[in-house]
Amino acid sequence: MRARKRLGSEVRRNNGEKGAAEGGRDNETLRDTKRRKFEEPCEVNSSNLILCKTPAIQQLPHSIQVKLEFVLDNLIFDFNVLHPNGFSYEVDPILKPLNTEDQSKPYRHKPGSVISVEGENLDLAISKEEVKAMIGVGICSVKTLTKNHLYCEPPTEQPAPQHRAKREGADSLPEFTIGLGVGASFVALIVLIIVFIYRRKSKQALRDYKKVQIQLENLETSVRDRCKKEFTDLMTEIMDLTSDLVGTGIPFLDYKTYAERIFFPGHRESPLQRDLDVPESRRQTVEQGLVQLSNLLNSKLFLTKFIHTLEIQRTFSPRDRAYVASLLTVSLHGKLEYFTDILKTLLNDLVEQYVAKNPKLMLRRTETVVEKLLTNWMSICLYAFVRDSVGEPLYMLFRGIKHQVDKGPVDWVTGKAKYTLNDNRLLREDLEYRTLTLTVLAQAGSTVGGTEGAQGVLVKGLDCDTITQVKEKILDQIYKGTPYCHRPDPDTLDLEWRSGLAGHLILSDEDVTSVVQGNWKRLNTLQHYKVPDGATVALVPRMTKHLPRENHDYIPGEKTPMLEDADEGGMKLWHLVKPTEEPELPKHRRGSLRERERAKAIPEIYLTRLLSMKGTLQKFVDDLFQVILSTSRPVPLAVKYFFDLLDEQALNHGITDPETIHIWKTNRYDSPINKLLYARDIPRYKQMVERYYADIRQTISASDQEMNSALAELSRNYSGELNSLVALHELYKYINKYYDQIITALEEDPTAQKMQLGYRLQQIAAAVENKVTDL
Repeated sequence: MRARKRLGSEVRRNNGEKGAAEGGRDNETLRDTKRRKFEEPCEVNSSNLILCKTPAIQQLPHSIQVKLEFVLDNLIFDFNVLHPNGFSYEVDPILKPLNTEDQSKPYRHKPGSVISVEGENLDLAISKEEVKAMIGVGICSVKTLTKNHLYCEPPTEQPAPQHRAKREGADSLPEFTIGLGVGASFVALIVLIIVFIYRRKSKQALRDYKKVQIQLENLETSVRDRCKKEFTDLMTEIMDLTSDLVGTGIPFLDYKTYAERIFFPGHRESPLQRDLDVPESRRQTVEQGLVQLSNLLNSKLFLTKFIHTLEIQRTFSPRDRAYVASLLTVSLHGKLEYFTDILKTLLNDLVEQYVAKNPKLMLRRTETVVEKLLTNWMSICLYAFVRDSVGEPLYMLFRGIKHQVDKGPVDWVTGKAKYTLNDNRLLREDLEYRTLTLTVLAQAGSTVGGTEGAQGVLVKGLDCDTITQVKEKILDQIYKGTPYCHRPDPDTLDLEWRSGLAGHLILSDEDVTSVVQGNWKRLNTLQHYKVPDGATVALVPRMTKHLPRENHDYIPGEKTPMLEDADEGGMKLWHLVKPTEEPELPKHRRGSLRERERAKAIPEIYLTRLLSMKGTLQKFVDDLFQVILSTSRPVPLAVKYFFDLLDEQALNHGITDPETIHIWKTNRYDSPINKLLYARDIPRYKQMVERYYADIRQTISASDQEMNSALAELSRNYSGELNSLVALHELYKYINKYYDQIITALEEDPTAQKMQLGYRLQQIAAAVENKVTDL
């Protein structure tokens, strides 16, 4: 026999009388009416699940109470008995039109931003997960729901309109509709089942977590003795290094090279090293146009319009954003006060964007122009701090890491190493290799190997090292106290194997002896040439011009990062591990495969390596943290100024959660720590960071005048070392690529029209590339 099911709500007066009333009636009707009931049939979902919607009732005054009951055949269940929380009806929400100024006009949406809908009582009886927002037939993903606002992210493409919402003359513009369903109240049994399943999964997750913790502790115990030996060997190396540094000091980079590494990572030839690449006949005209462009960048309106226009272009990739930000940094390096003002304006726009989404995600990655601008700004301001305070412990940590990494194989093509702190860069394959000790001879008339007649230098390497890796290890040993910018380039030198008086053989990464299989070529190693332990080698000047193979993301010359990567075909190189050839996959699936590979559990043998590396380097990591997070010396002015700026932004946008503000500062100032390896150390580091932030907050605020004075001094000291003309020329390439979009953005802005910014840009285009315009 099928049971009869219904859900009923009973309306009663709030004054304690047993009588009932129907909302909206006058007092006479209330006295005459015993009780008013509203019913809603339930739906049988399965043999053990019944779904019941709350009954729809008329609008009632606040003095009326509602009693909710479940009626199953002859049994009646009070909702308040079954469920720990009481049940109440709330007033219906009110949505205001999107285009409040003129509802007759279509609503215009700025690409890349969220849509804001105003209203009243939007979250009284519903959560954002229950809200369904539609734009035509497309879904507008709800991000935030408050009492008076609903924020949702529209589809990237304009969806088709709903047929019922079409209006005459507006068929191409879908209406914006939002369905606010009434929150469903589930049967107590279903709630209990969900709670049971949740608690069961939580306990299982907790057991798994504790199991991992126990395994980690056991592994740490097993590698402790190994770490002691490794640390002893490392300290011997560091002590030798320290004695070498007494006379020469830390090999700091000059400011130009430092800025180049920060602004243009991965470039073999950055814009700071190149000359203006234009025909001599047009050089003067182009240079005049670039000077005009430099003057145009002094317009805050133009610069912000330019950046925002680029960022809404789909072909403007994250790599392009970082490159453009660095070109702007070089172009504005002589005007750091103005640069800082632009940075503050763009940062305010970024905060507004993330406040509408998830504030804690701000500054987590360098994916926008302003984030890279901020990184560059902080690097400029902290150069002196790194040189004077942090340089020594940072260099010692670097040398310690390099010493440990070089003890094991490193794949020259992929960069993966047997000994590393990064599990994503861990060389997991088991490879056979042995250590070789080479005797490096000095060459007469050469800068390599010291003075003529000096004894050979002993250098350790691996038989699986490529020839370039061997050359780098030799140069690192000989020039251990010399900055890299003052060392010979390995590509300008050849490695010569000496055997007897007449036996001279030039070794190289690629030659006619290289092993080729299909379209794969393996790089040559010492093992390939059968170089024995104790062999004598020499670095000699290369007689033939070498064209380096570009292994970086950024390609110099005309192939700027704005161009898409192209598969040029030809031979594919491999060193230690040959990649498995998989069928070509679409880009969205390539990323998912990489993520799944990263998510694989780390076998104990690999984790042991990571732990051994971590334990050996622990002292150097702690020393560096102590120096960086110490307030015993004056806090860098830029750090104090920036932290105050973040506090001010949080205050202006009503963000009072201290954790959010802490995350902003940490995302920008501290690199994330490997949570698996440093799980037991993180609480200690976190306390140090929190104490450091608190101490900074207590110090006297950095005034704009004080900051501007410091910025002006930086501009005077270092701007002459940077070639801004080439940076402006590279920047113009982006102007040329998105010329029409930039001109349109300027013409649509009334203030930009009055300032004739579009006209000035047309003049620049005519000068730089002889572009025909409508001047």
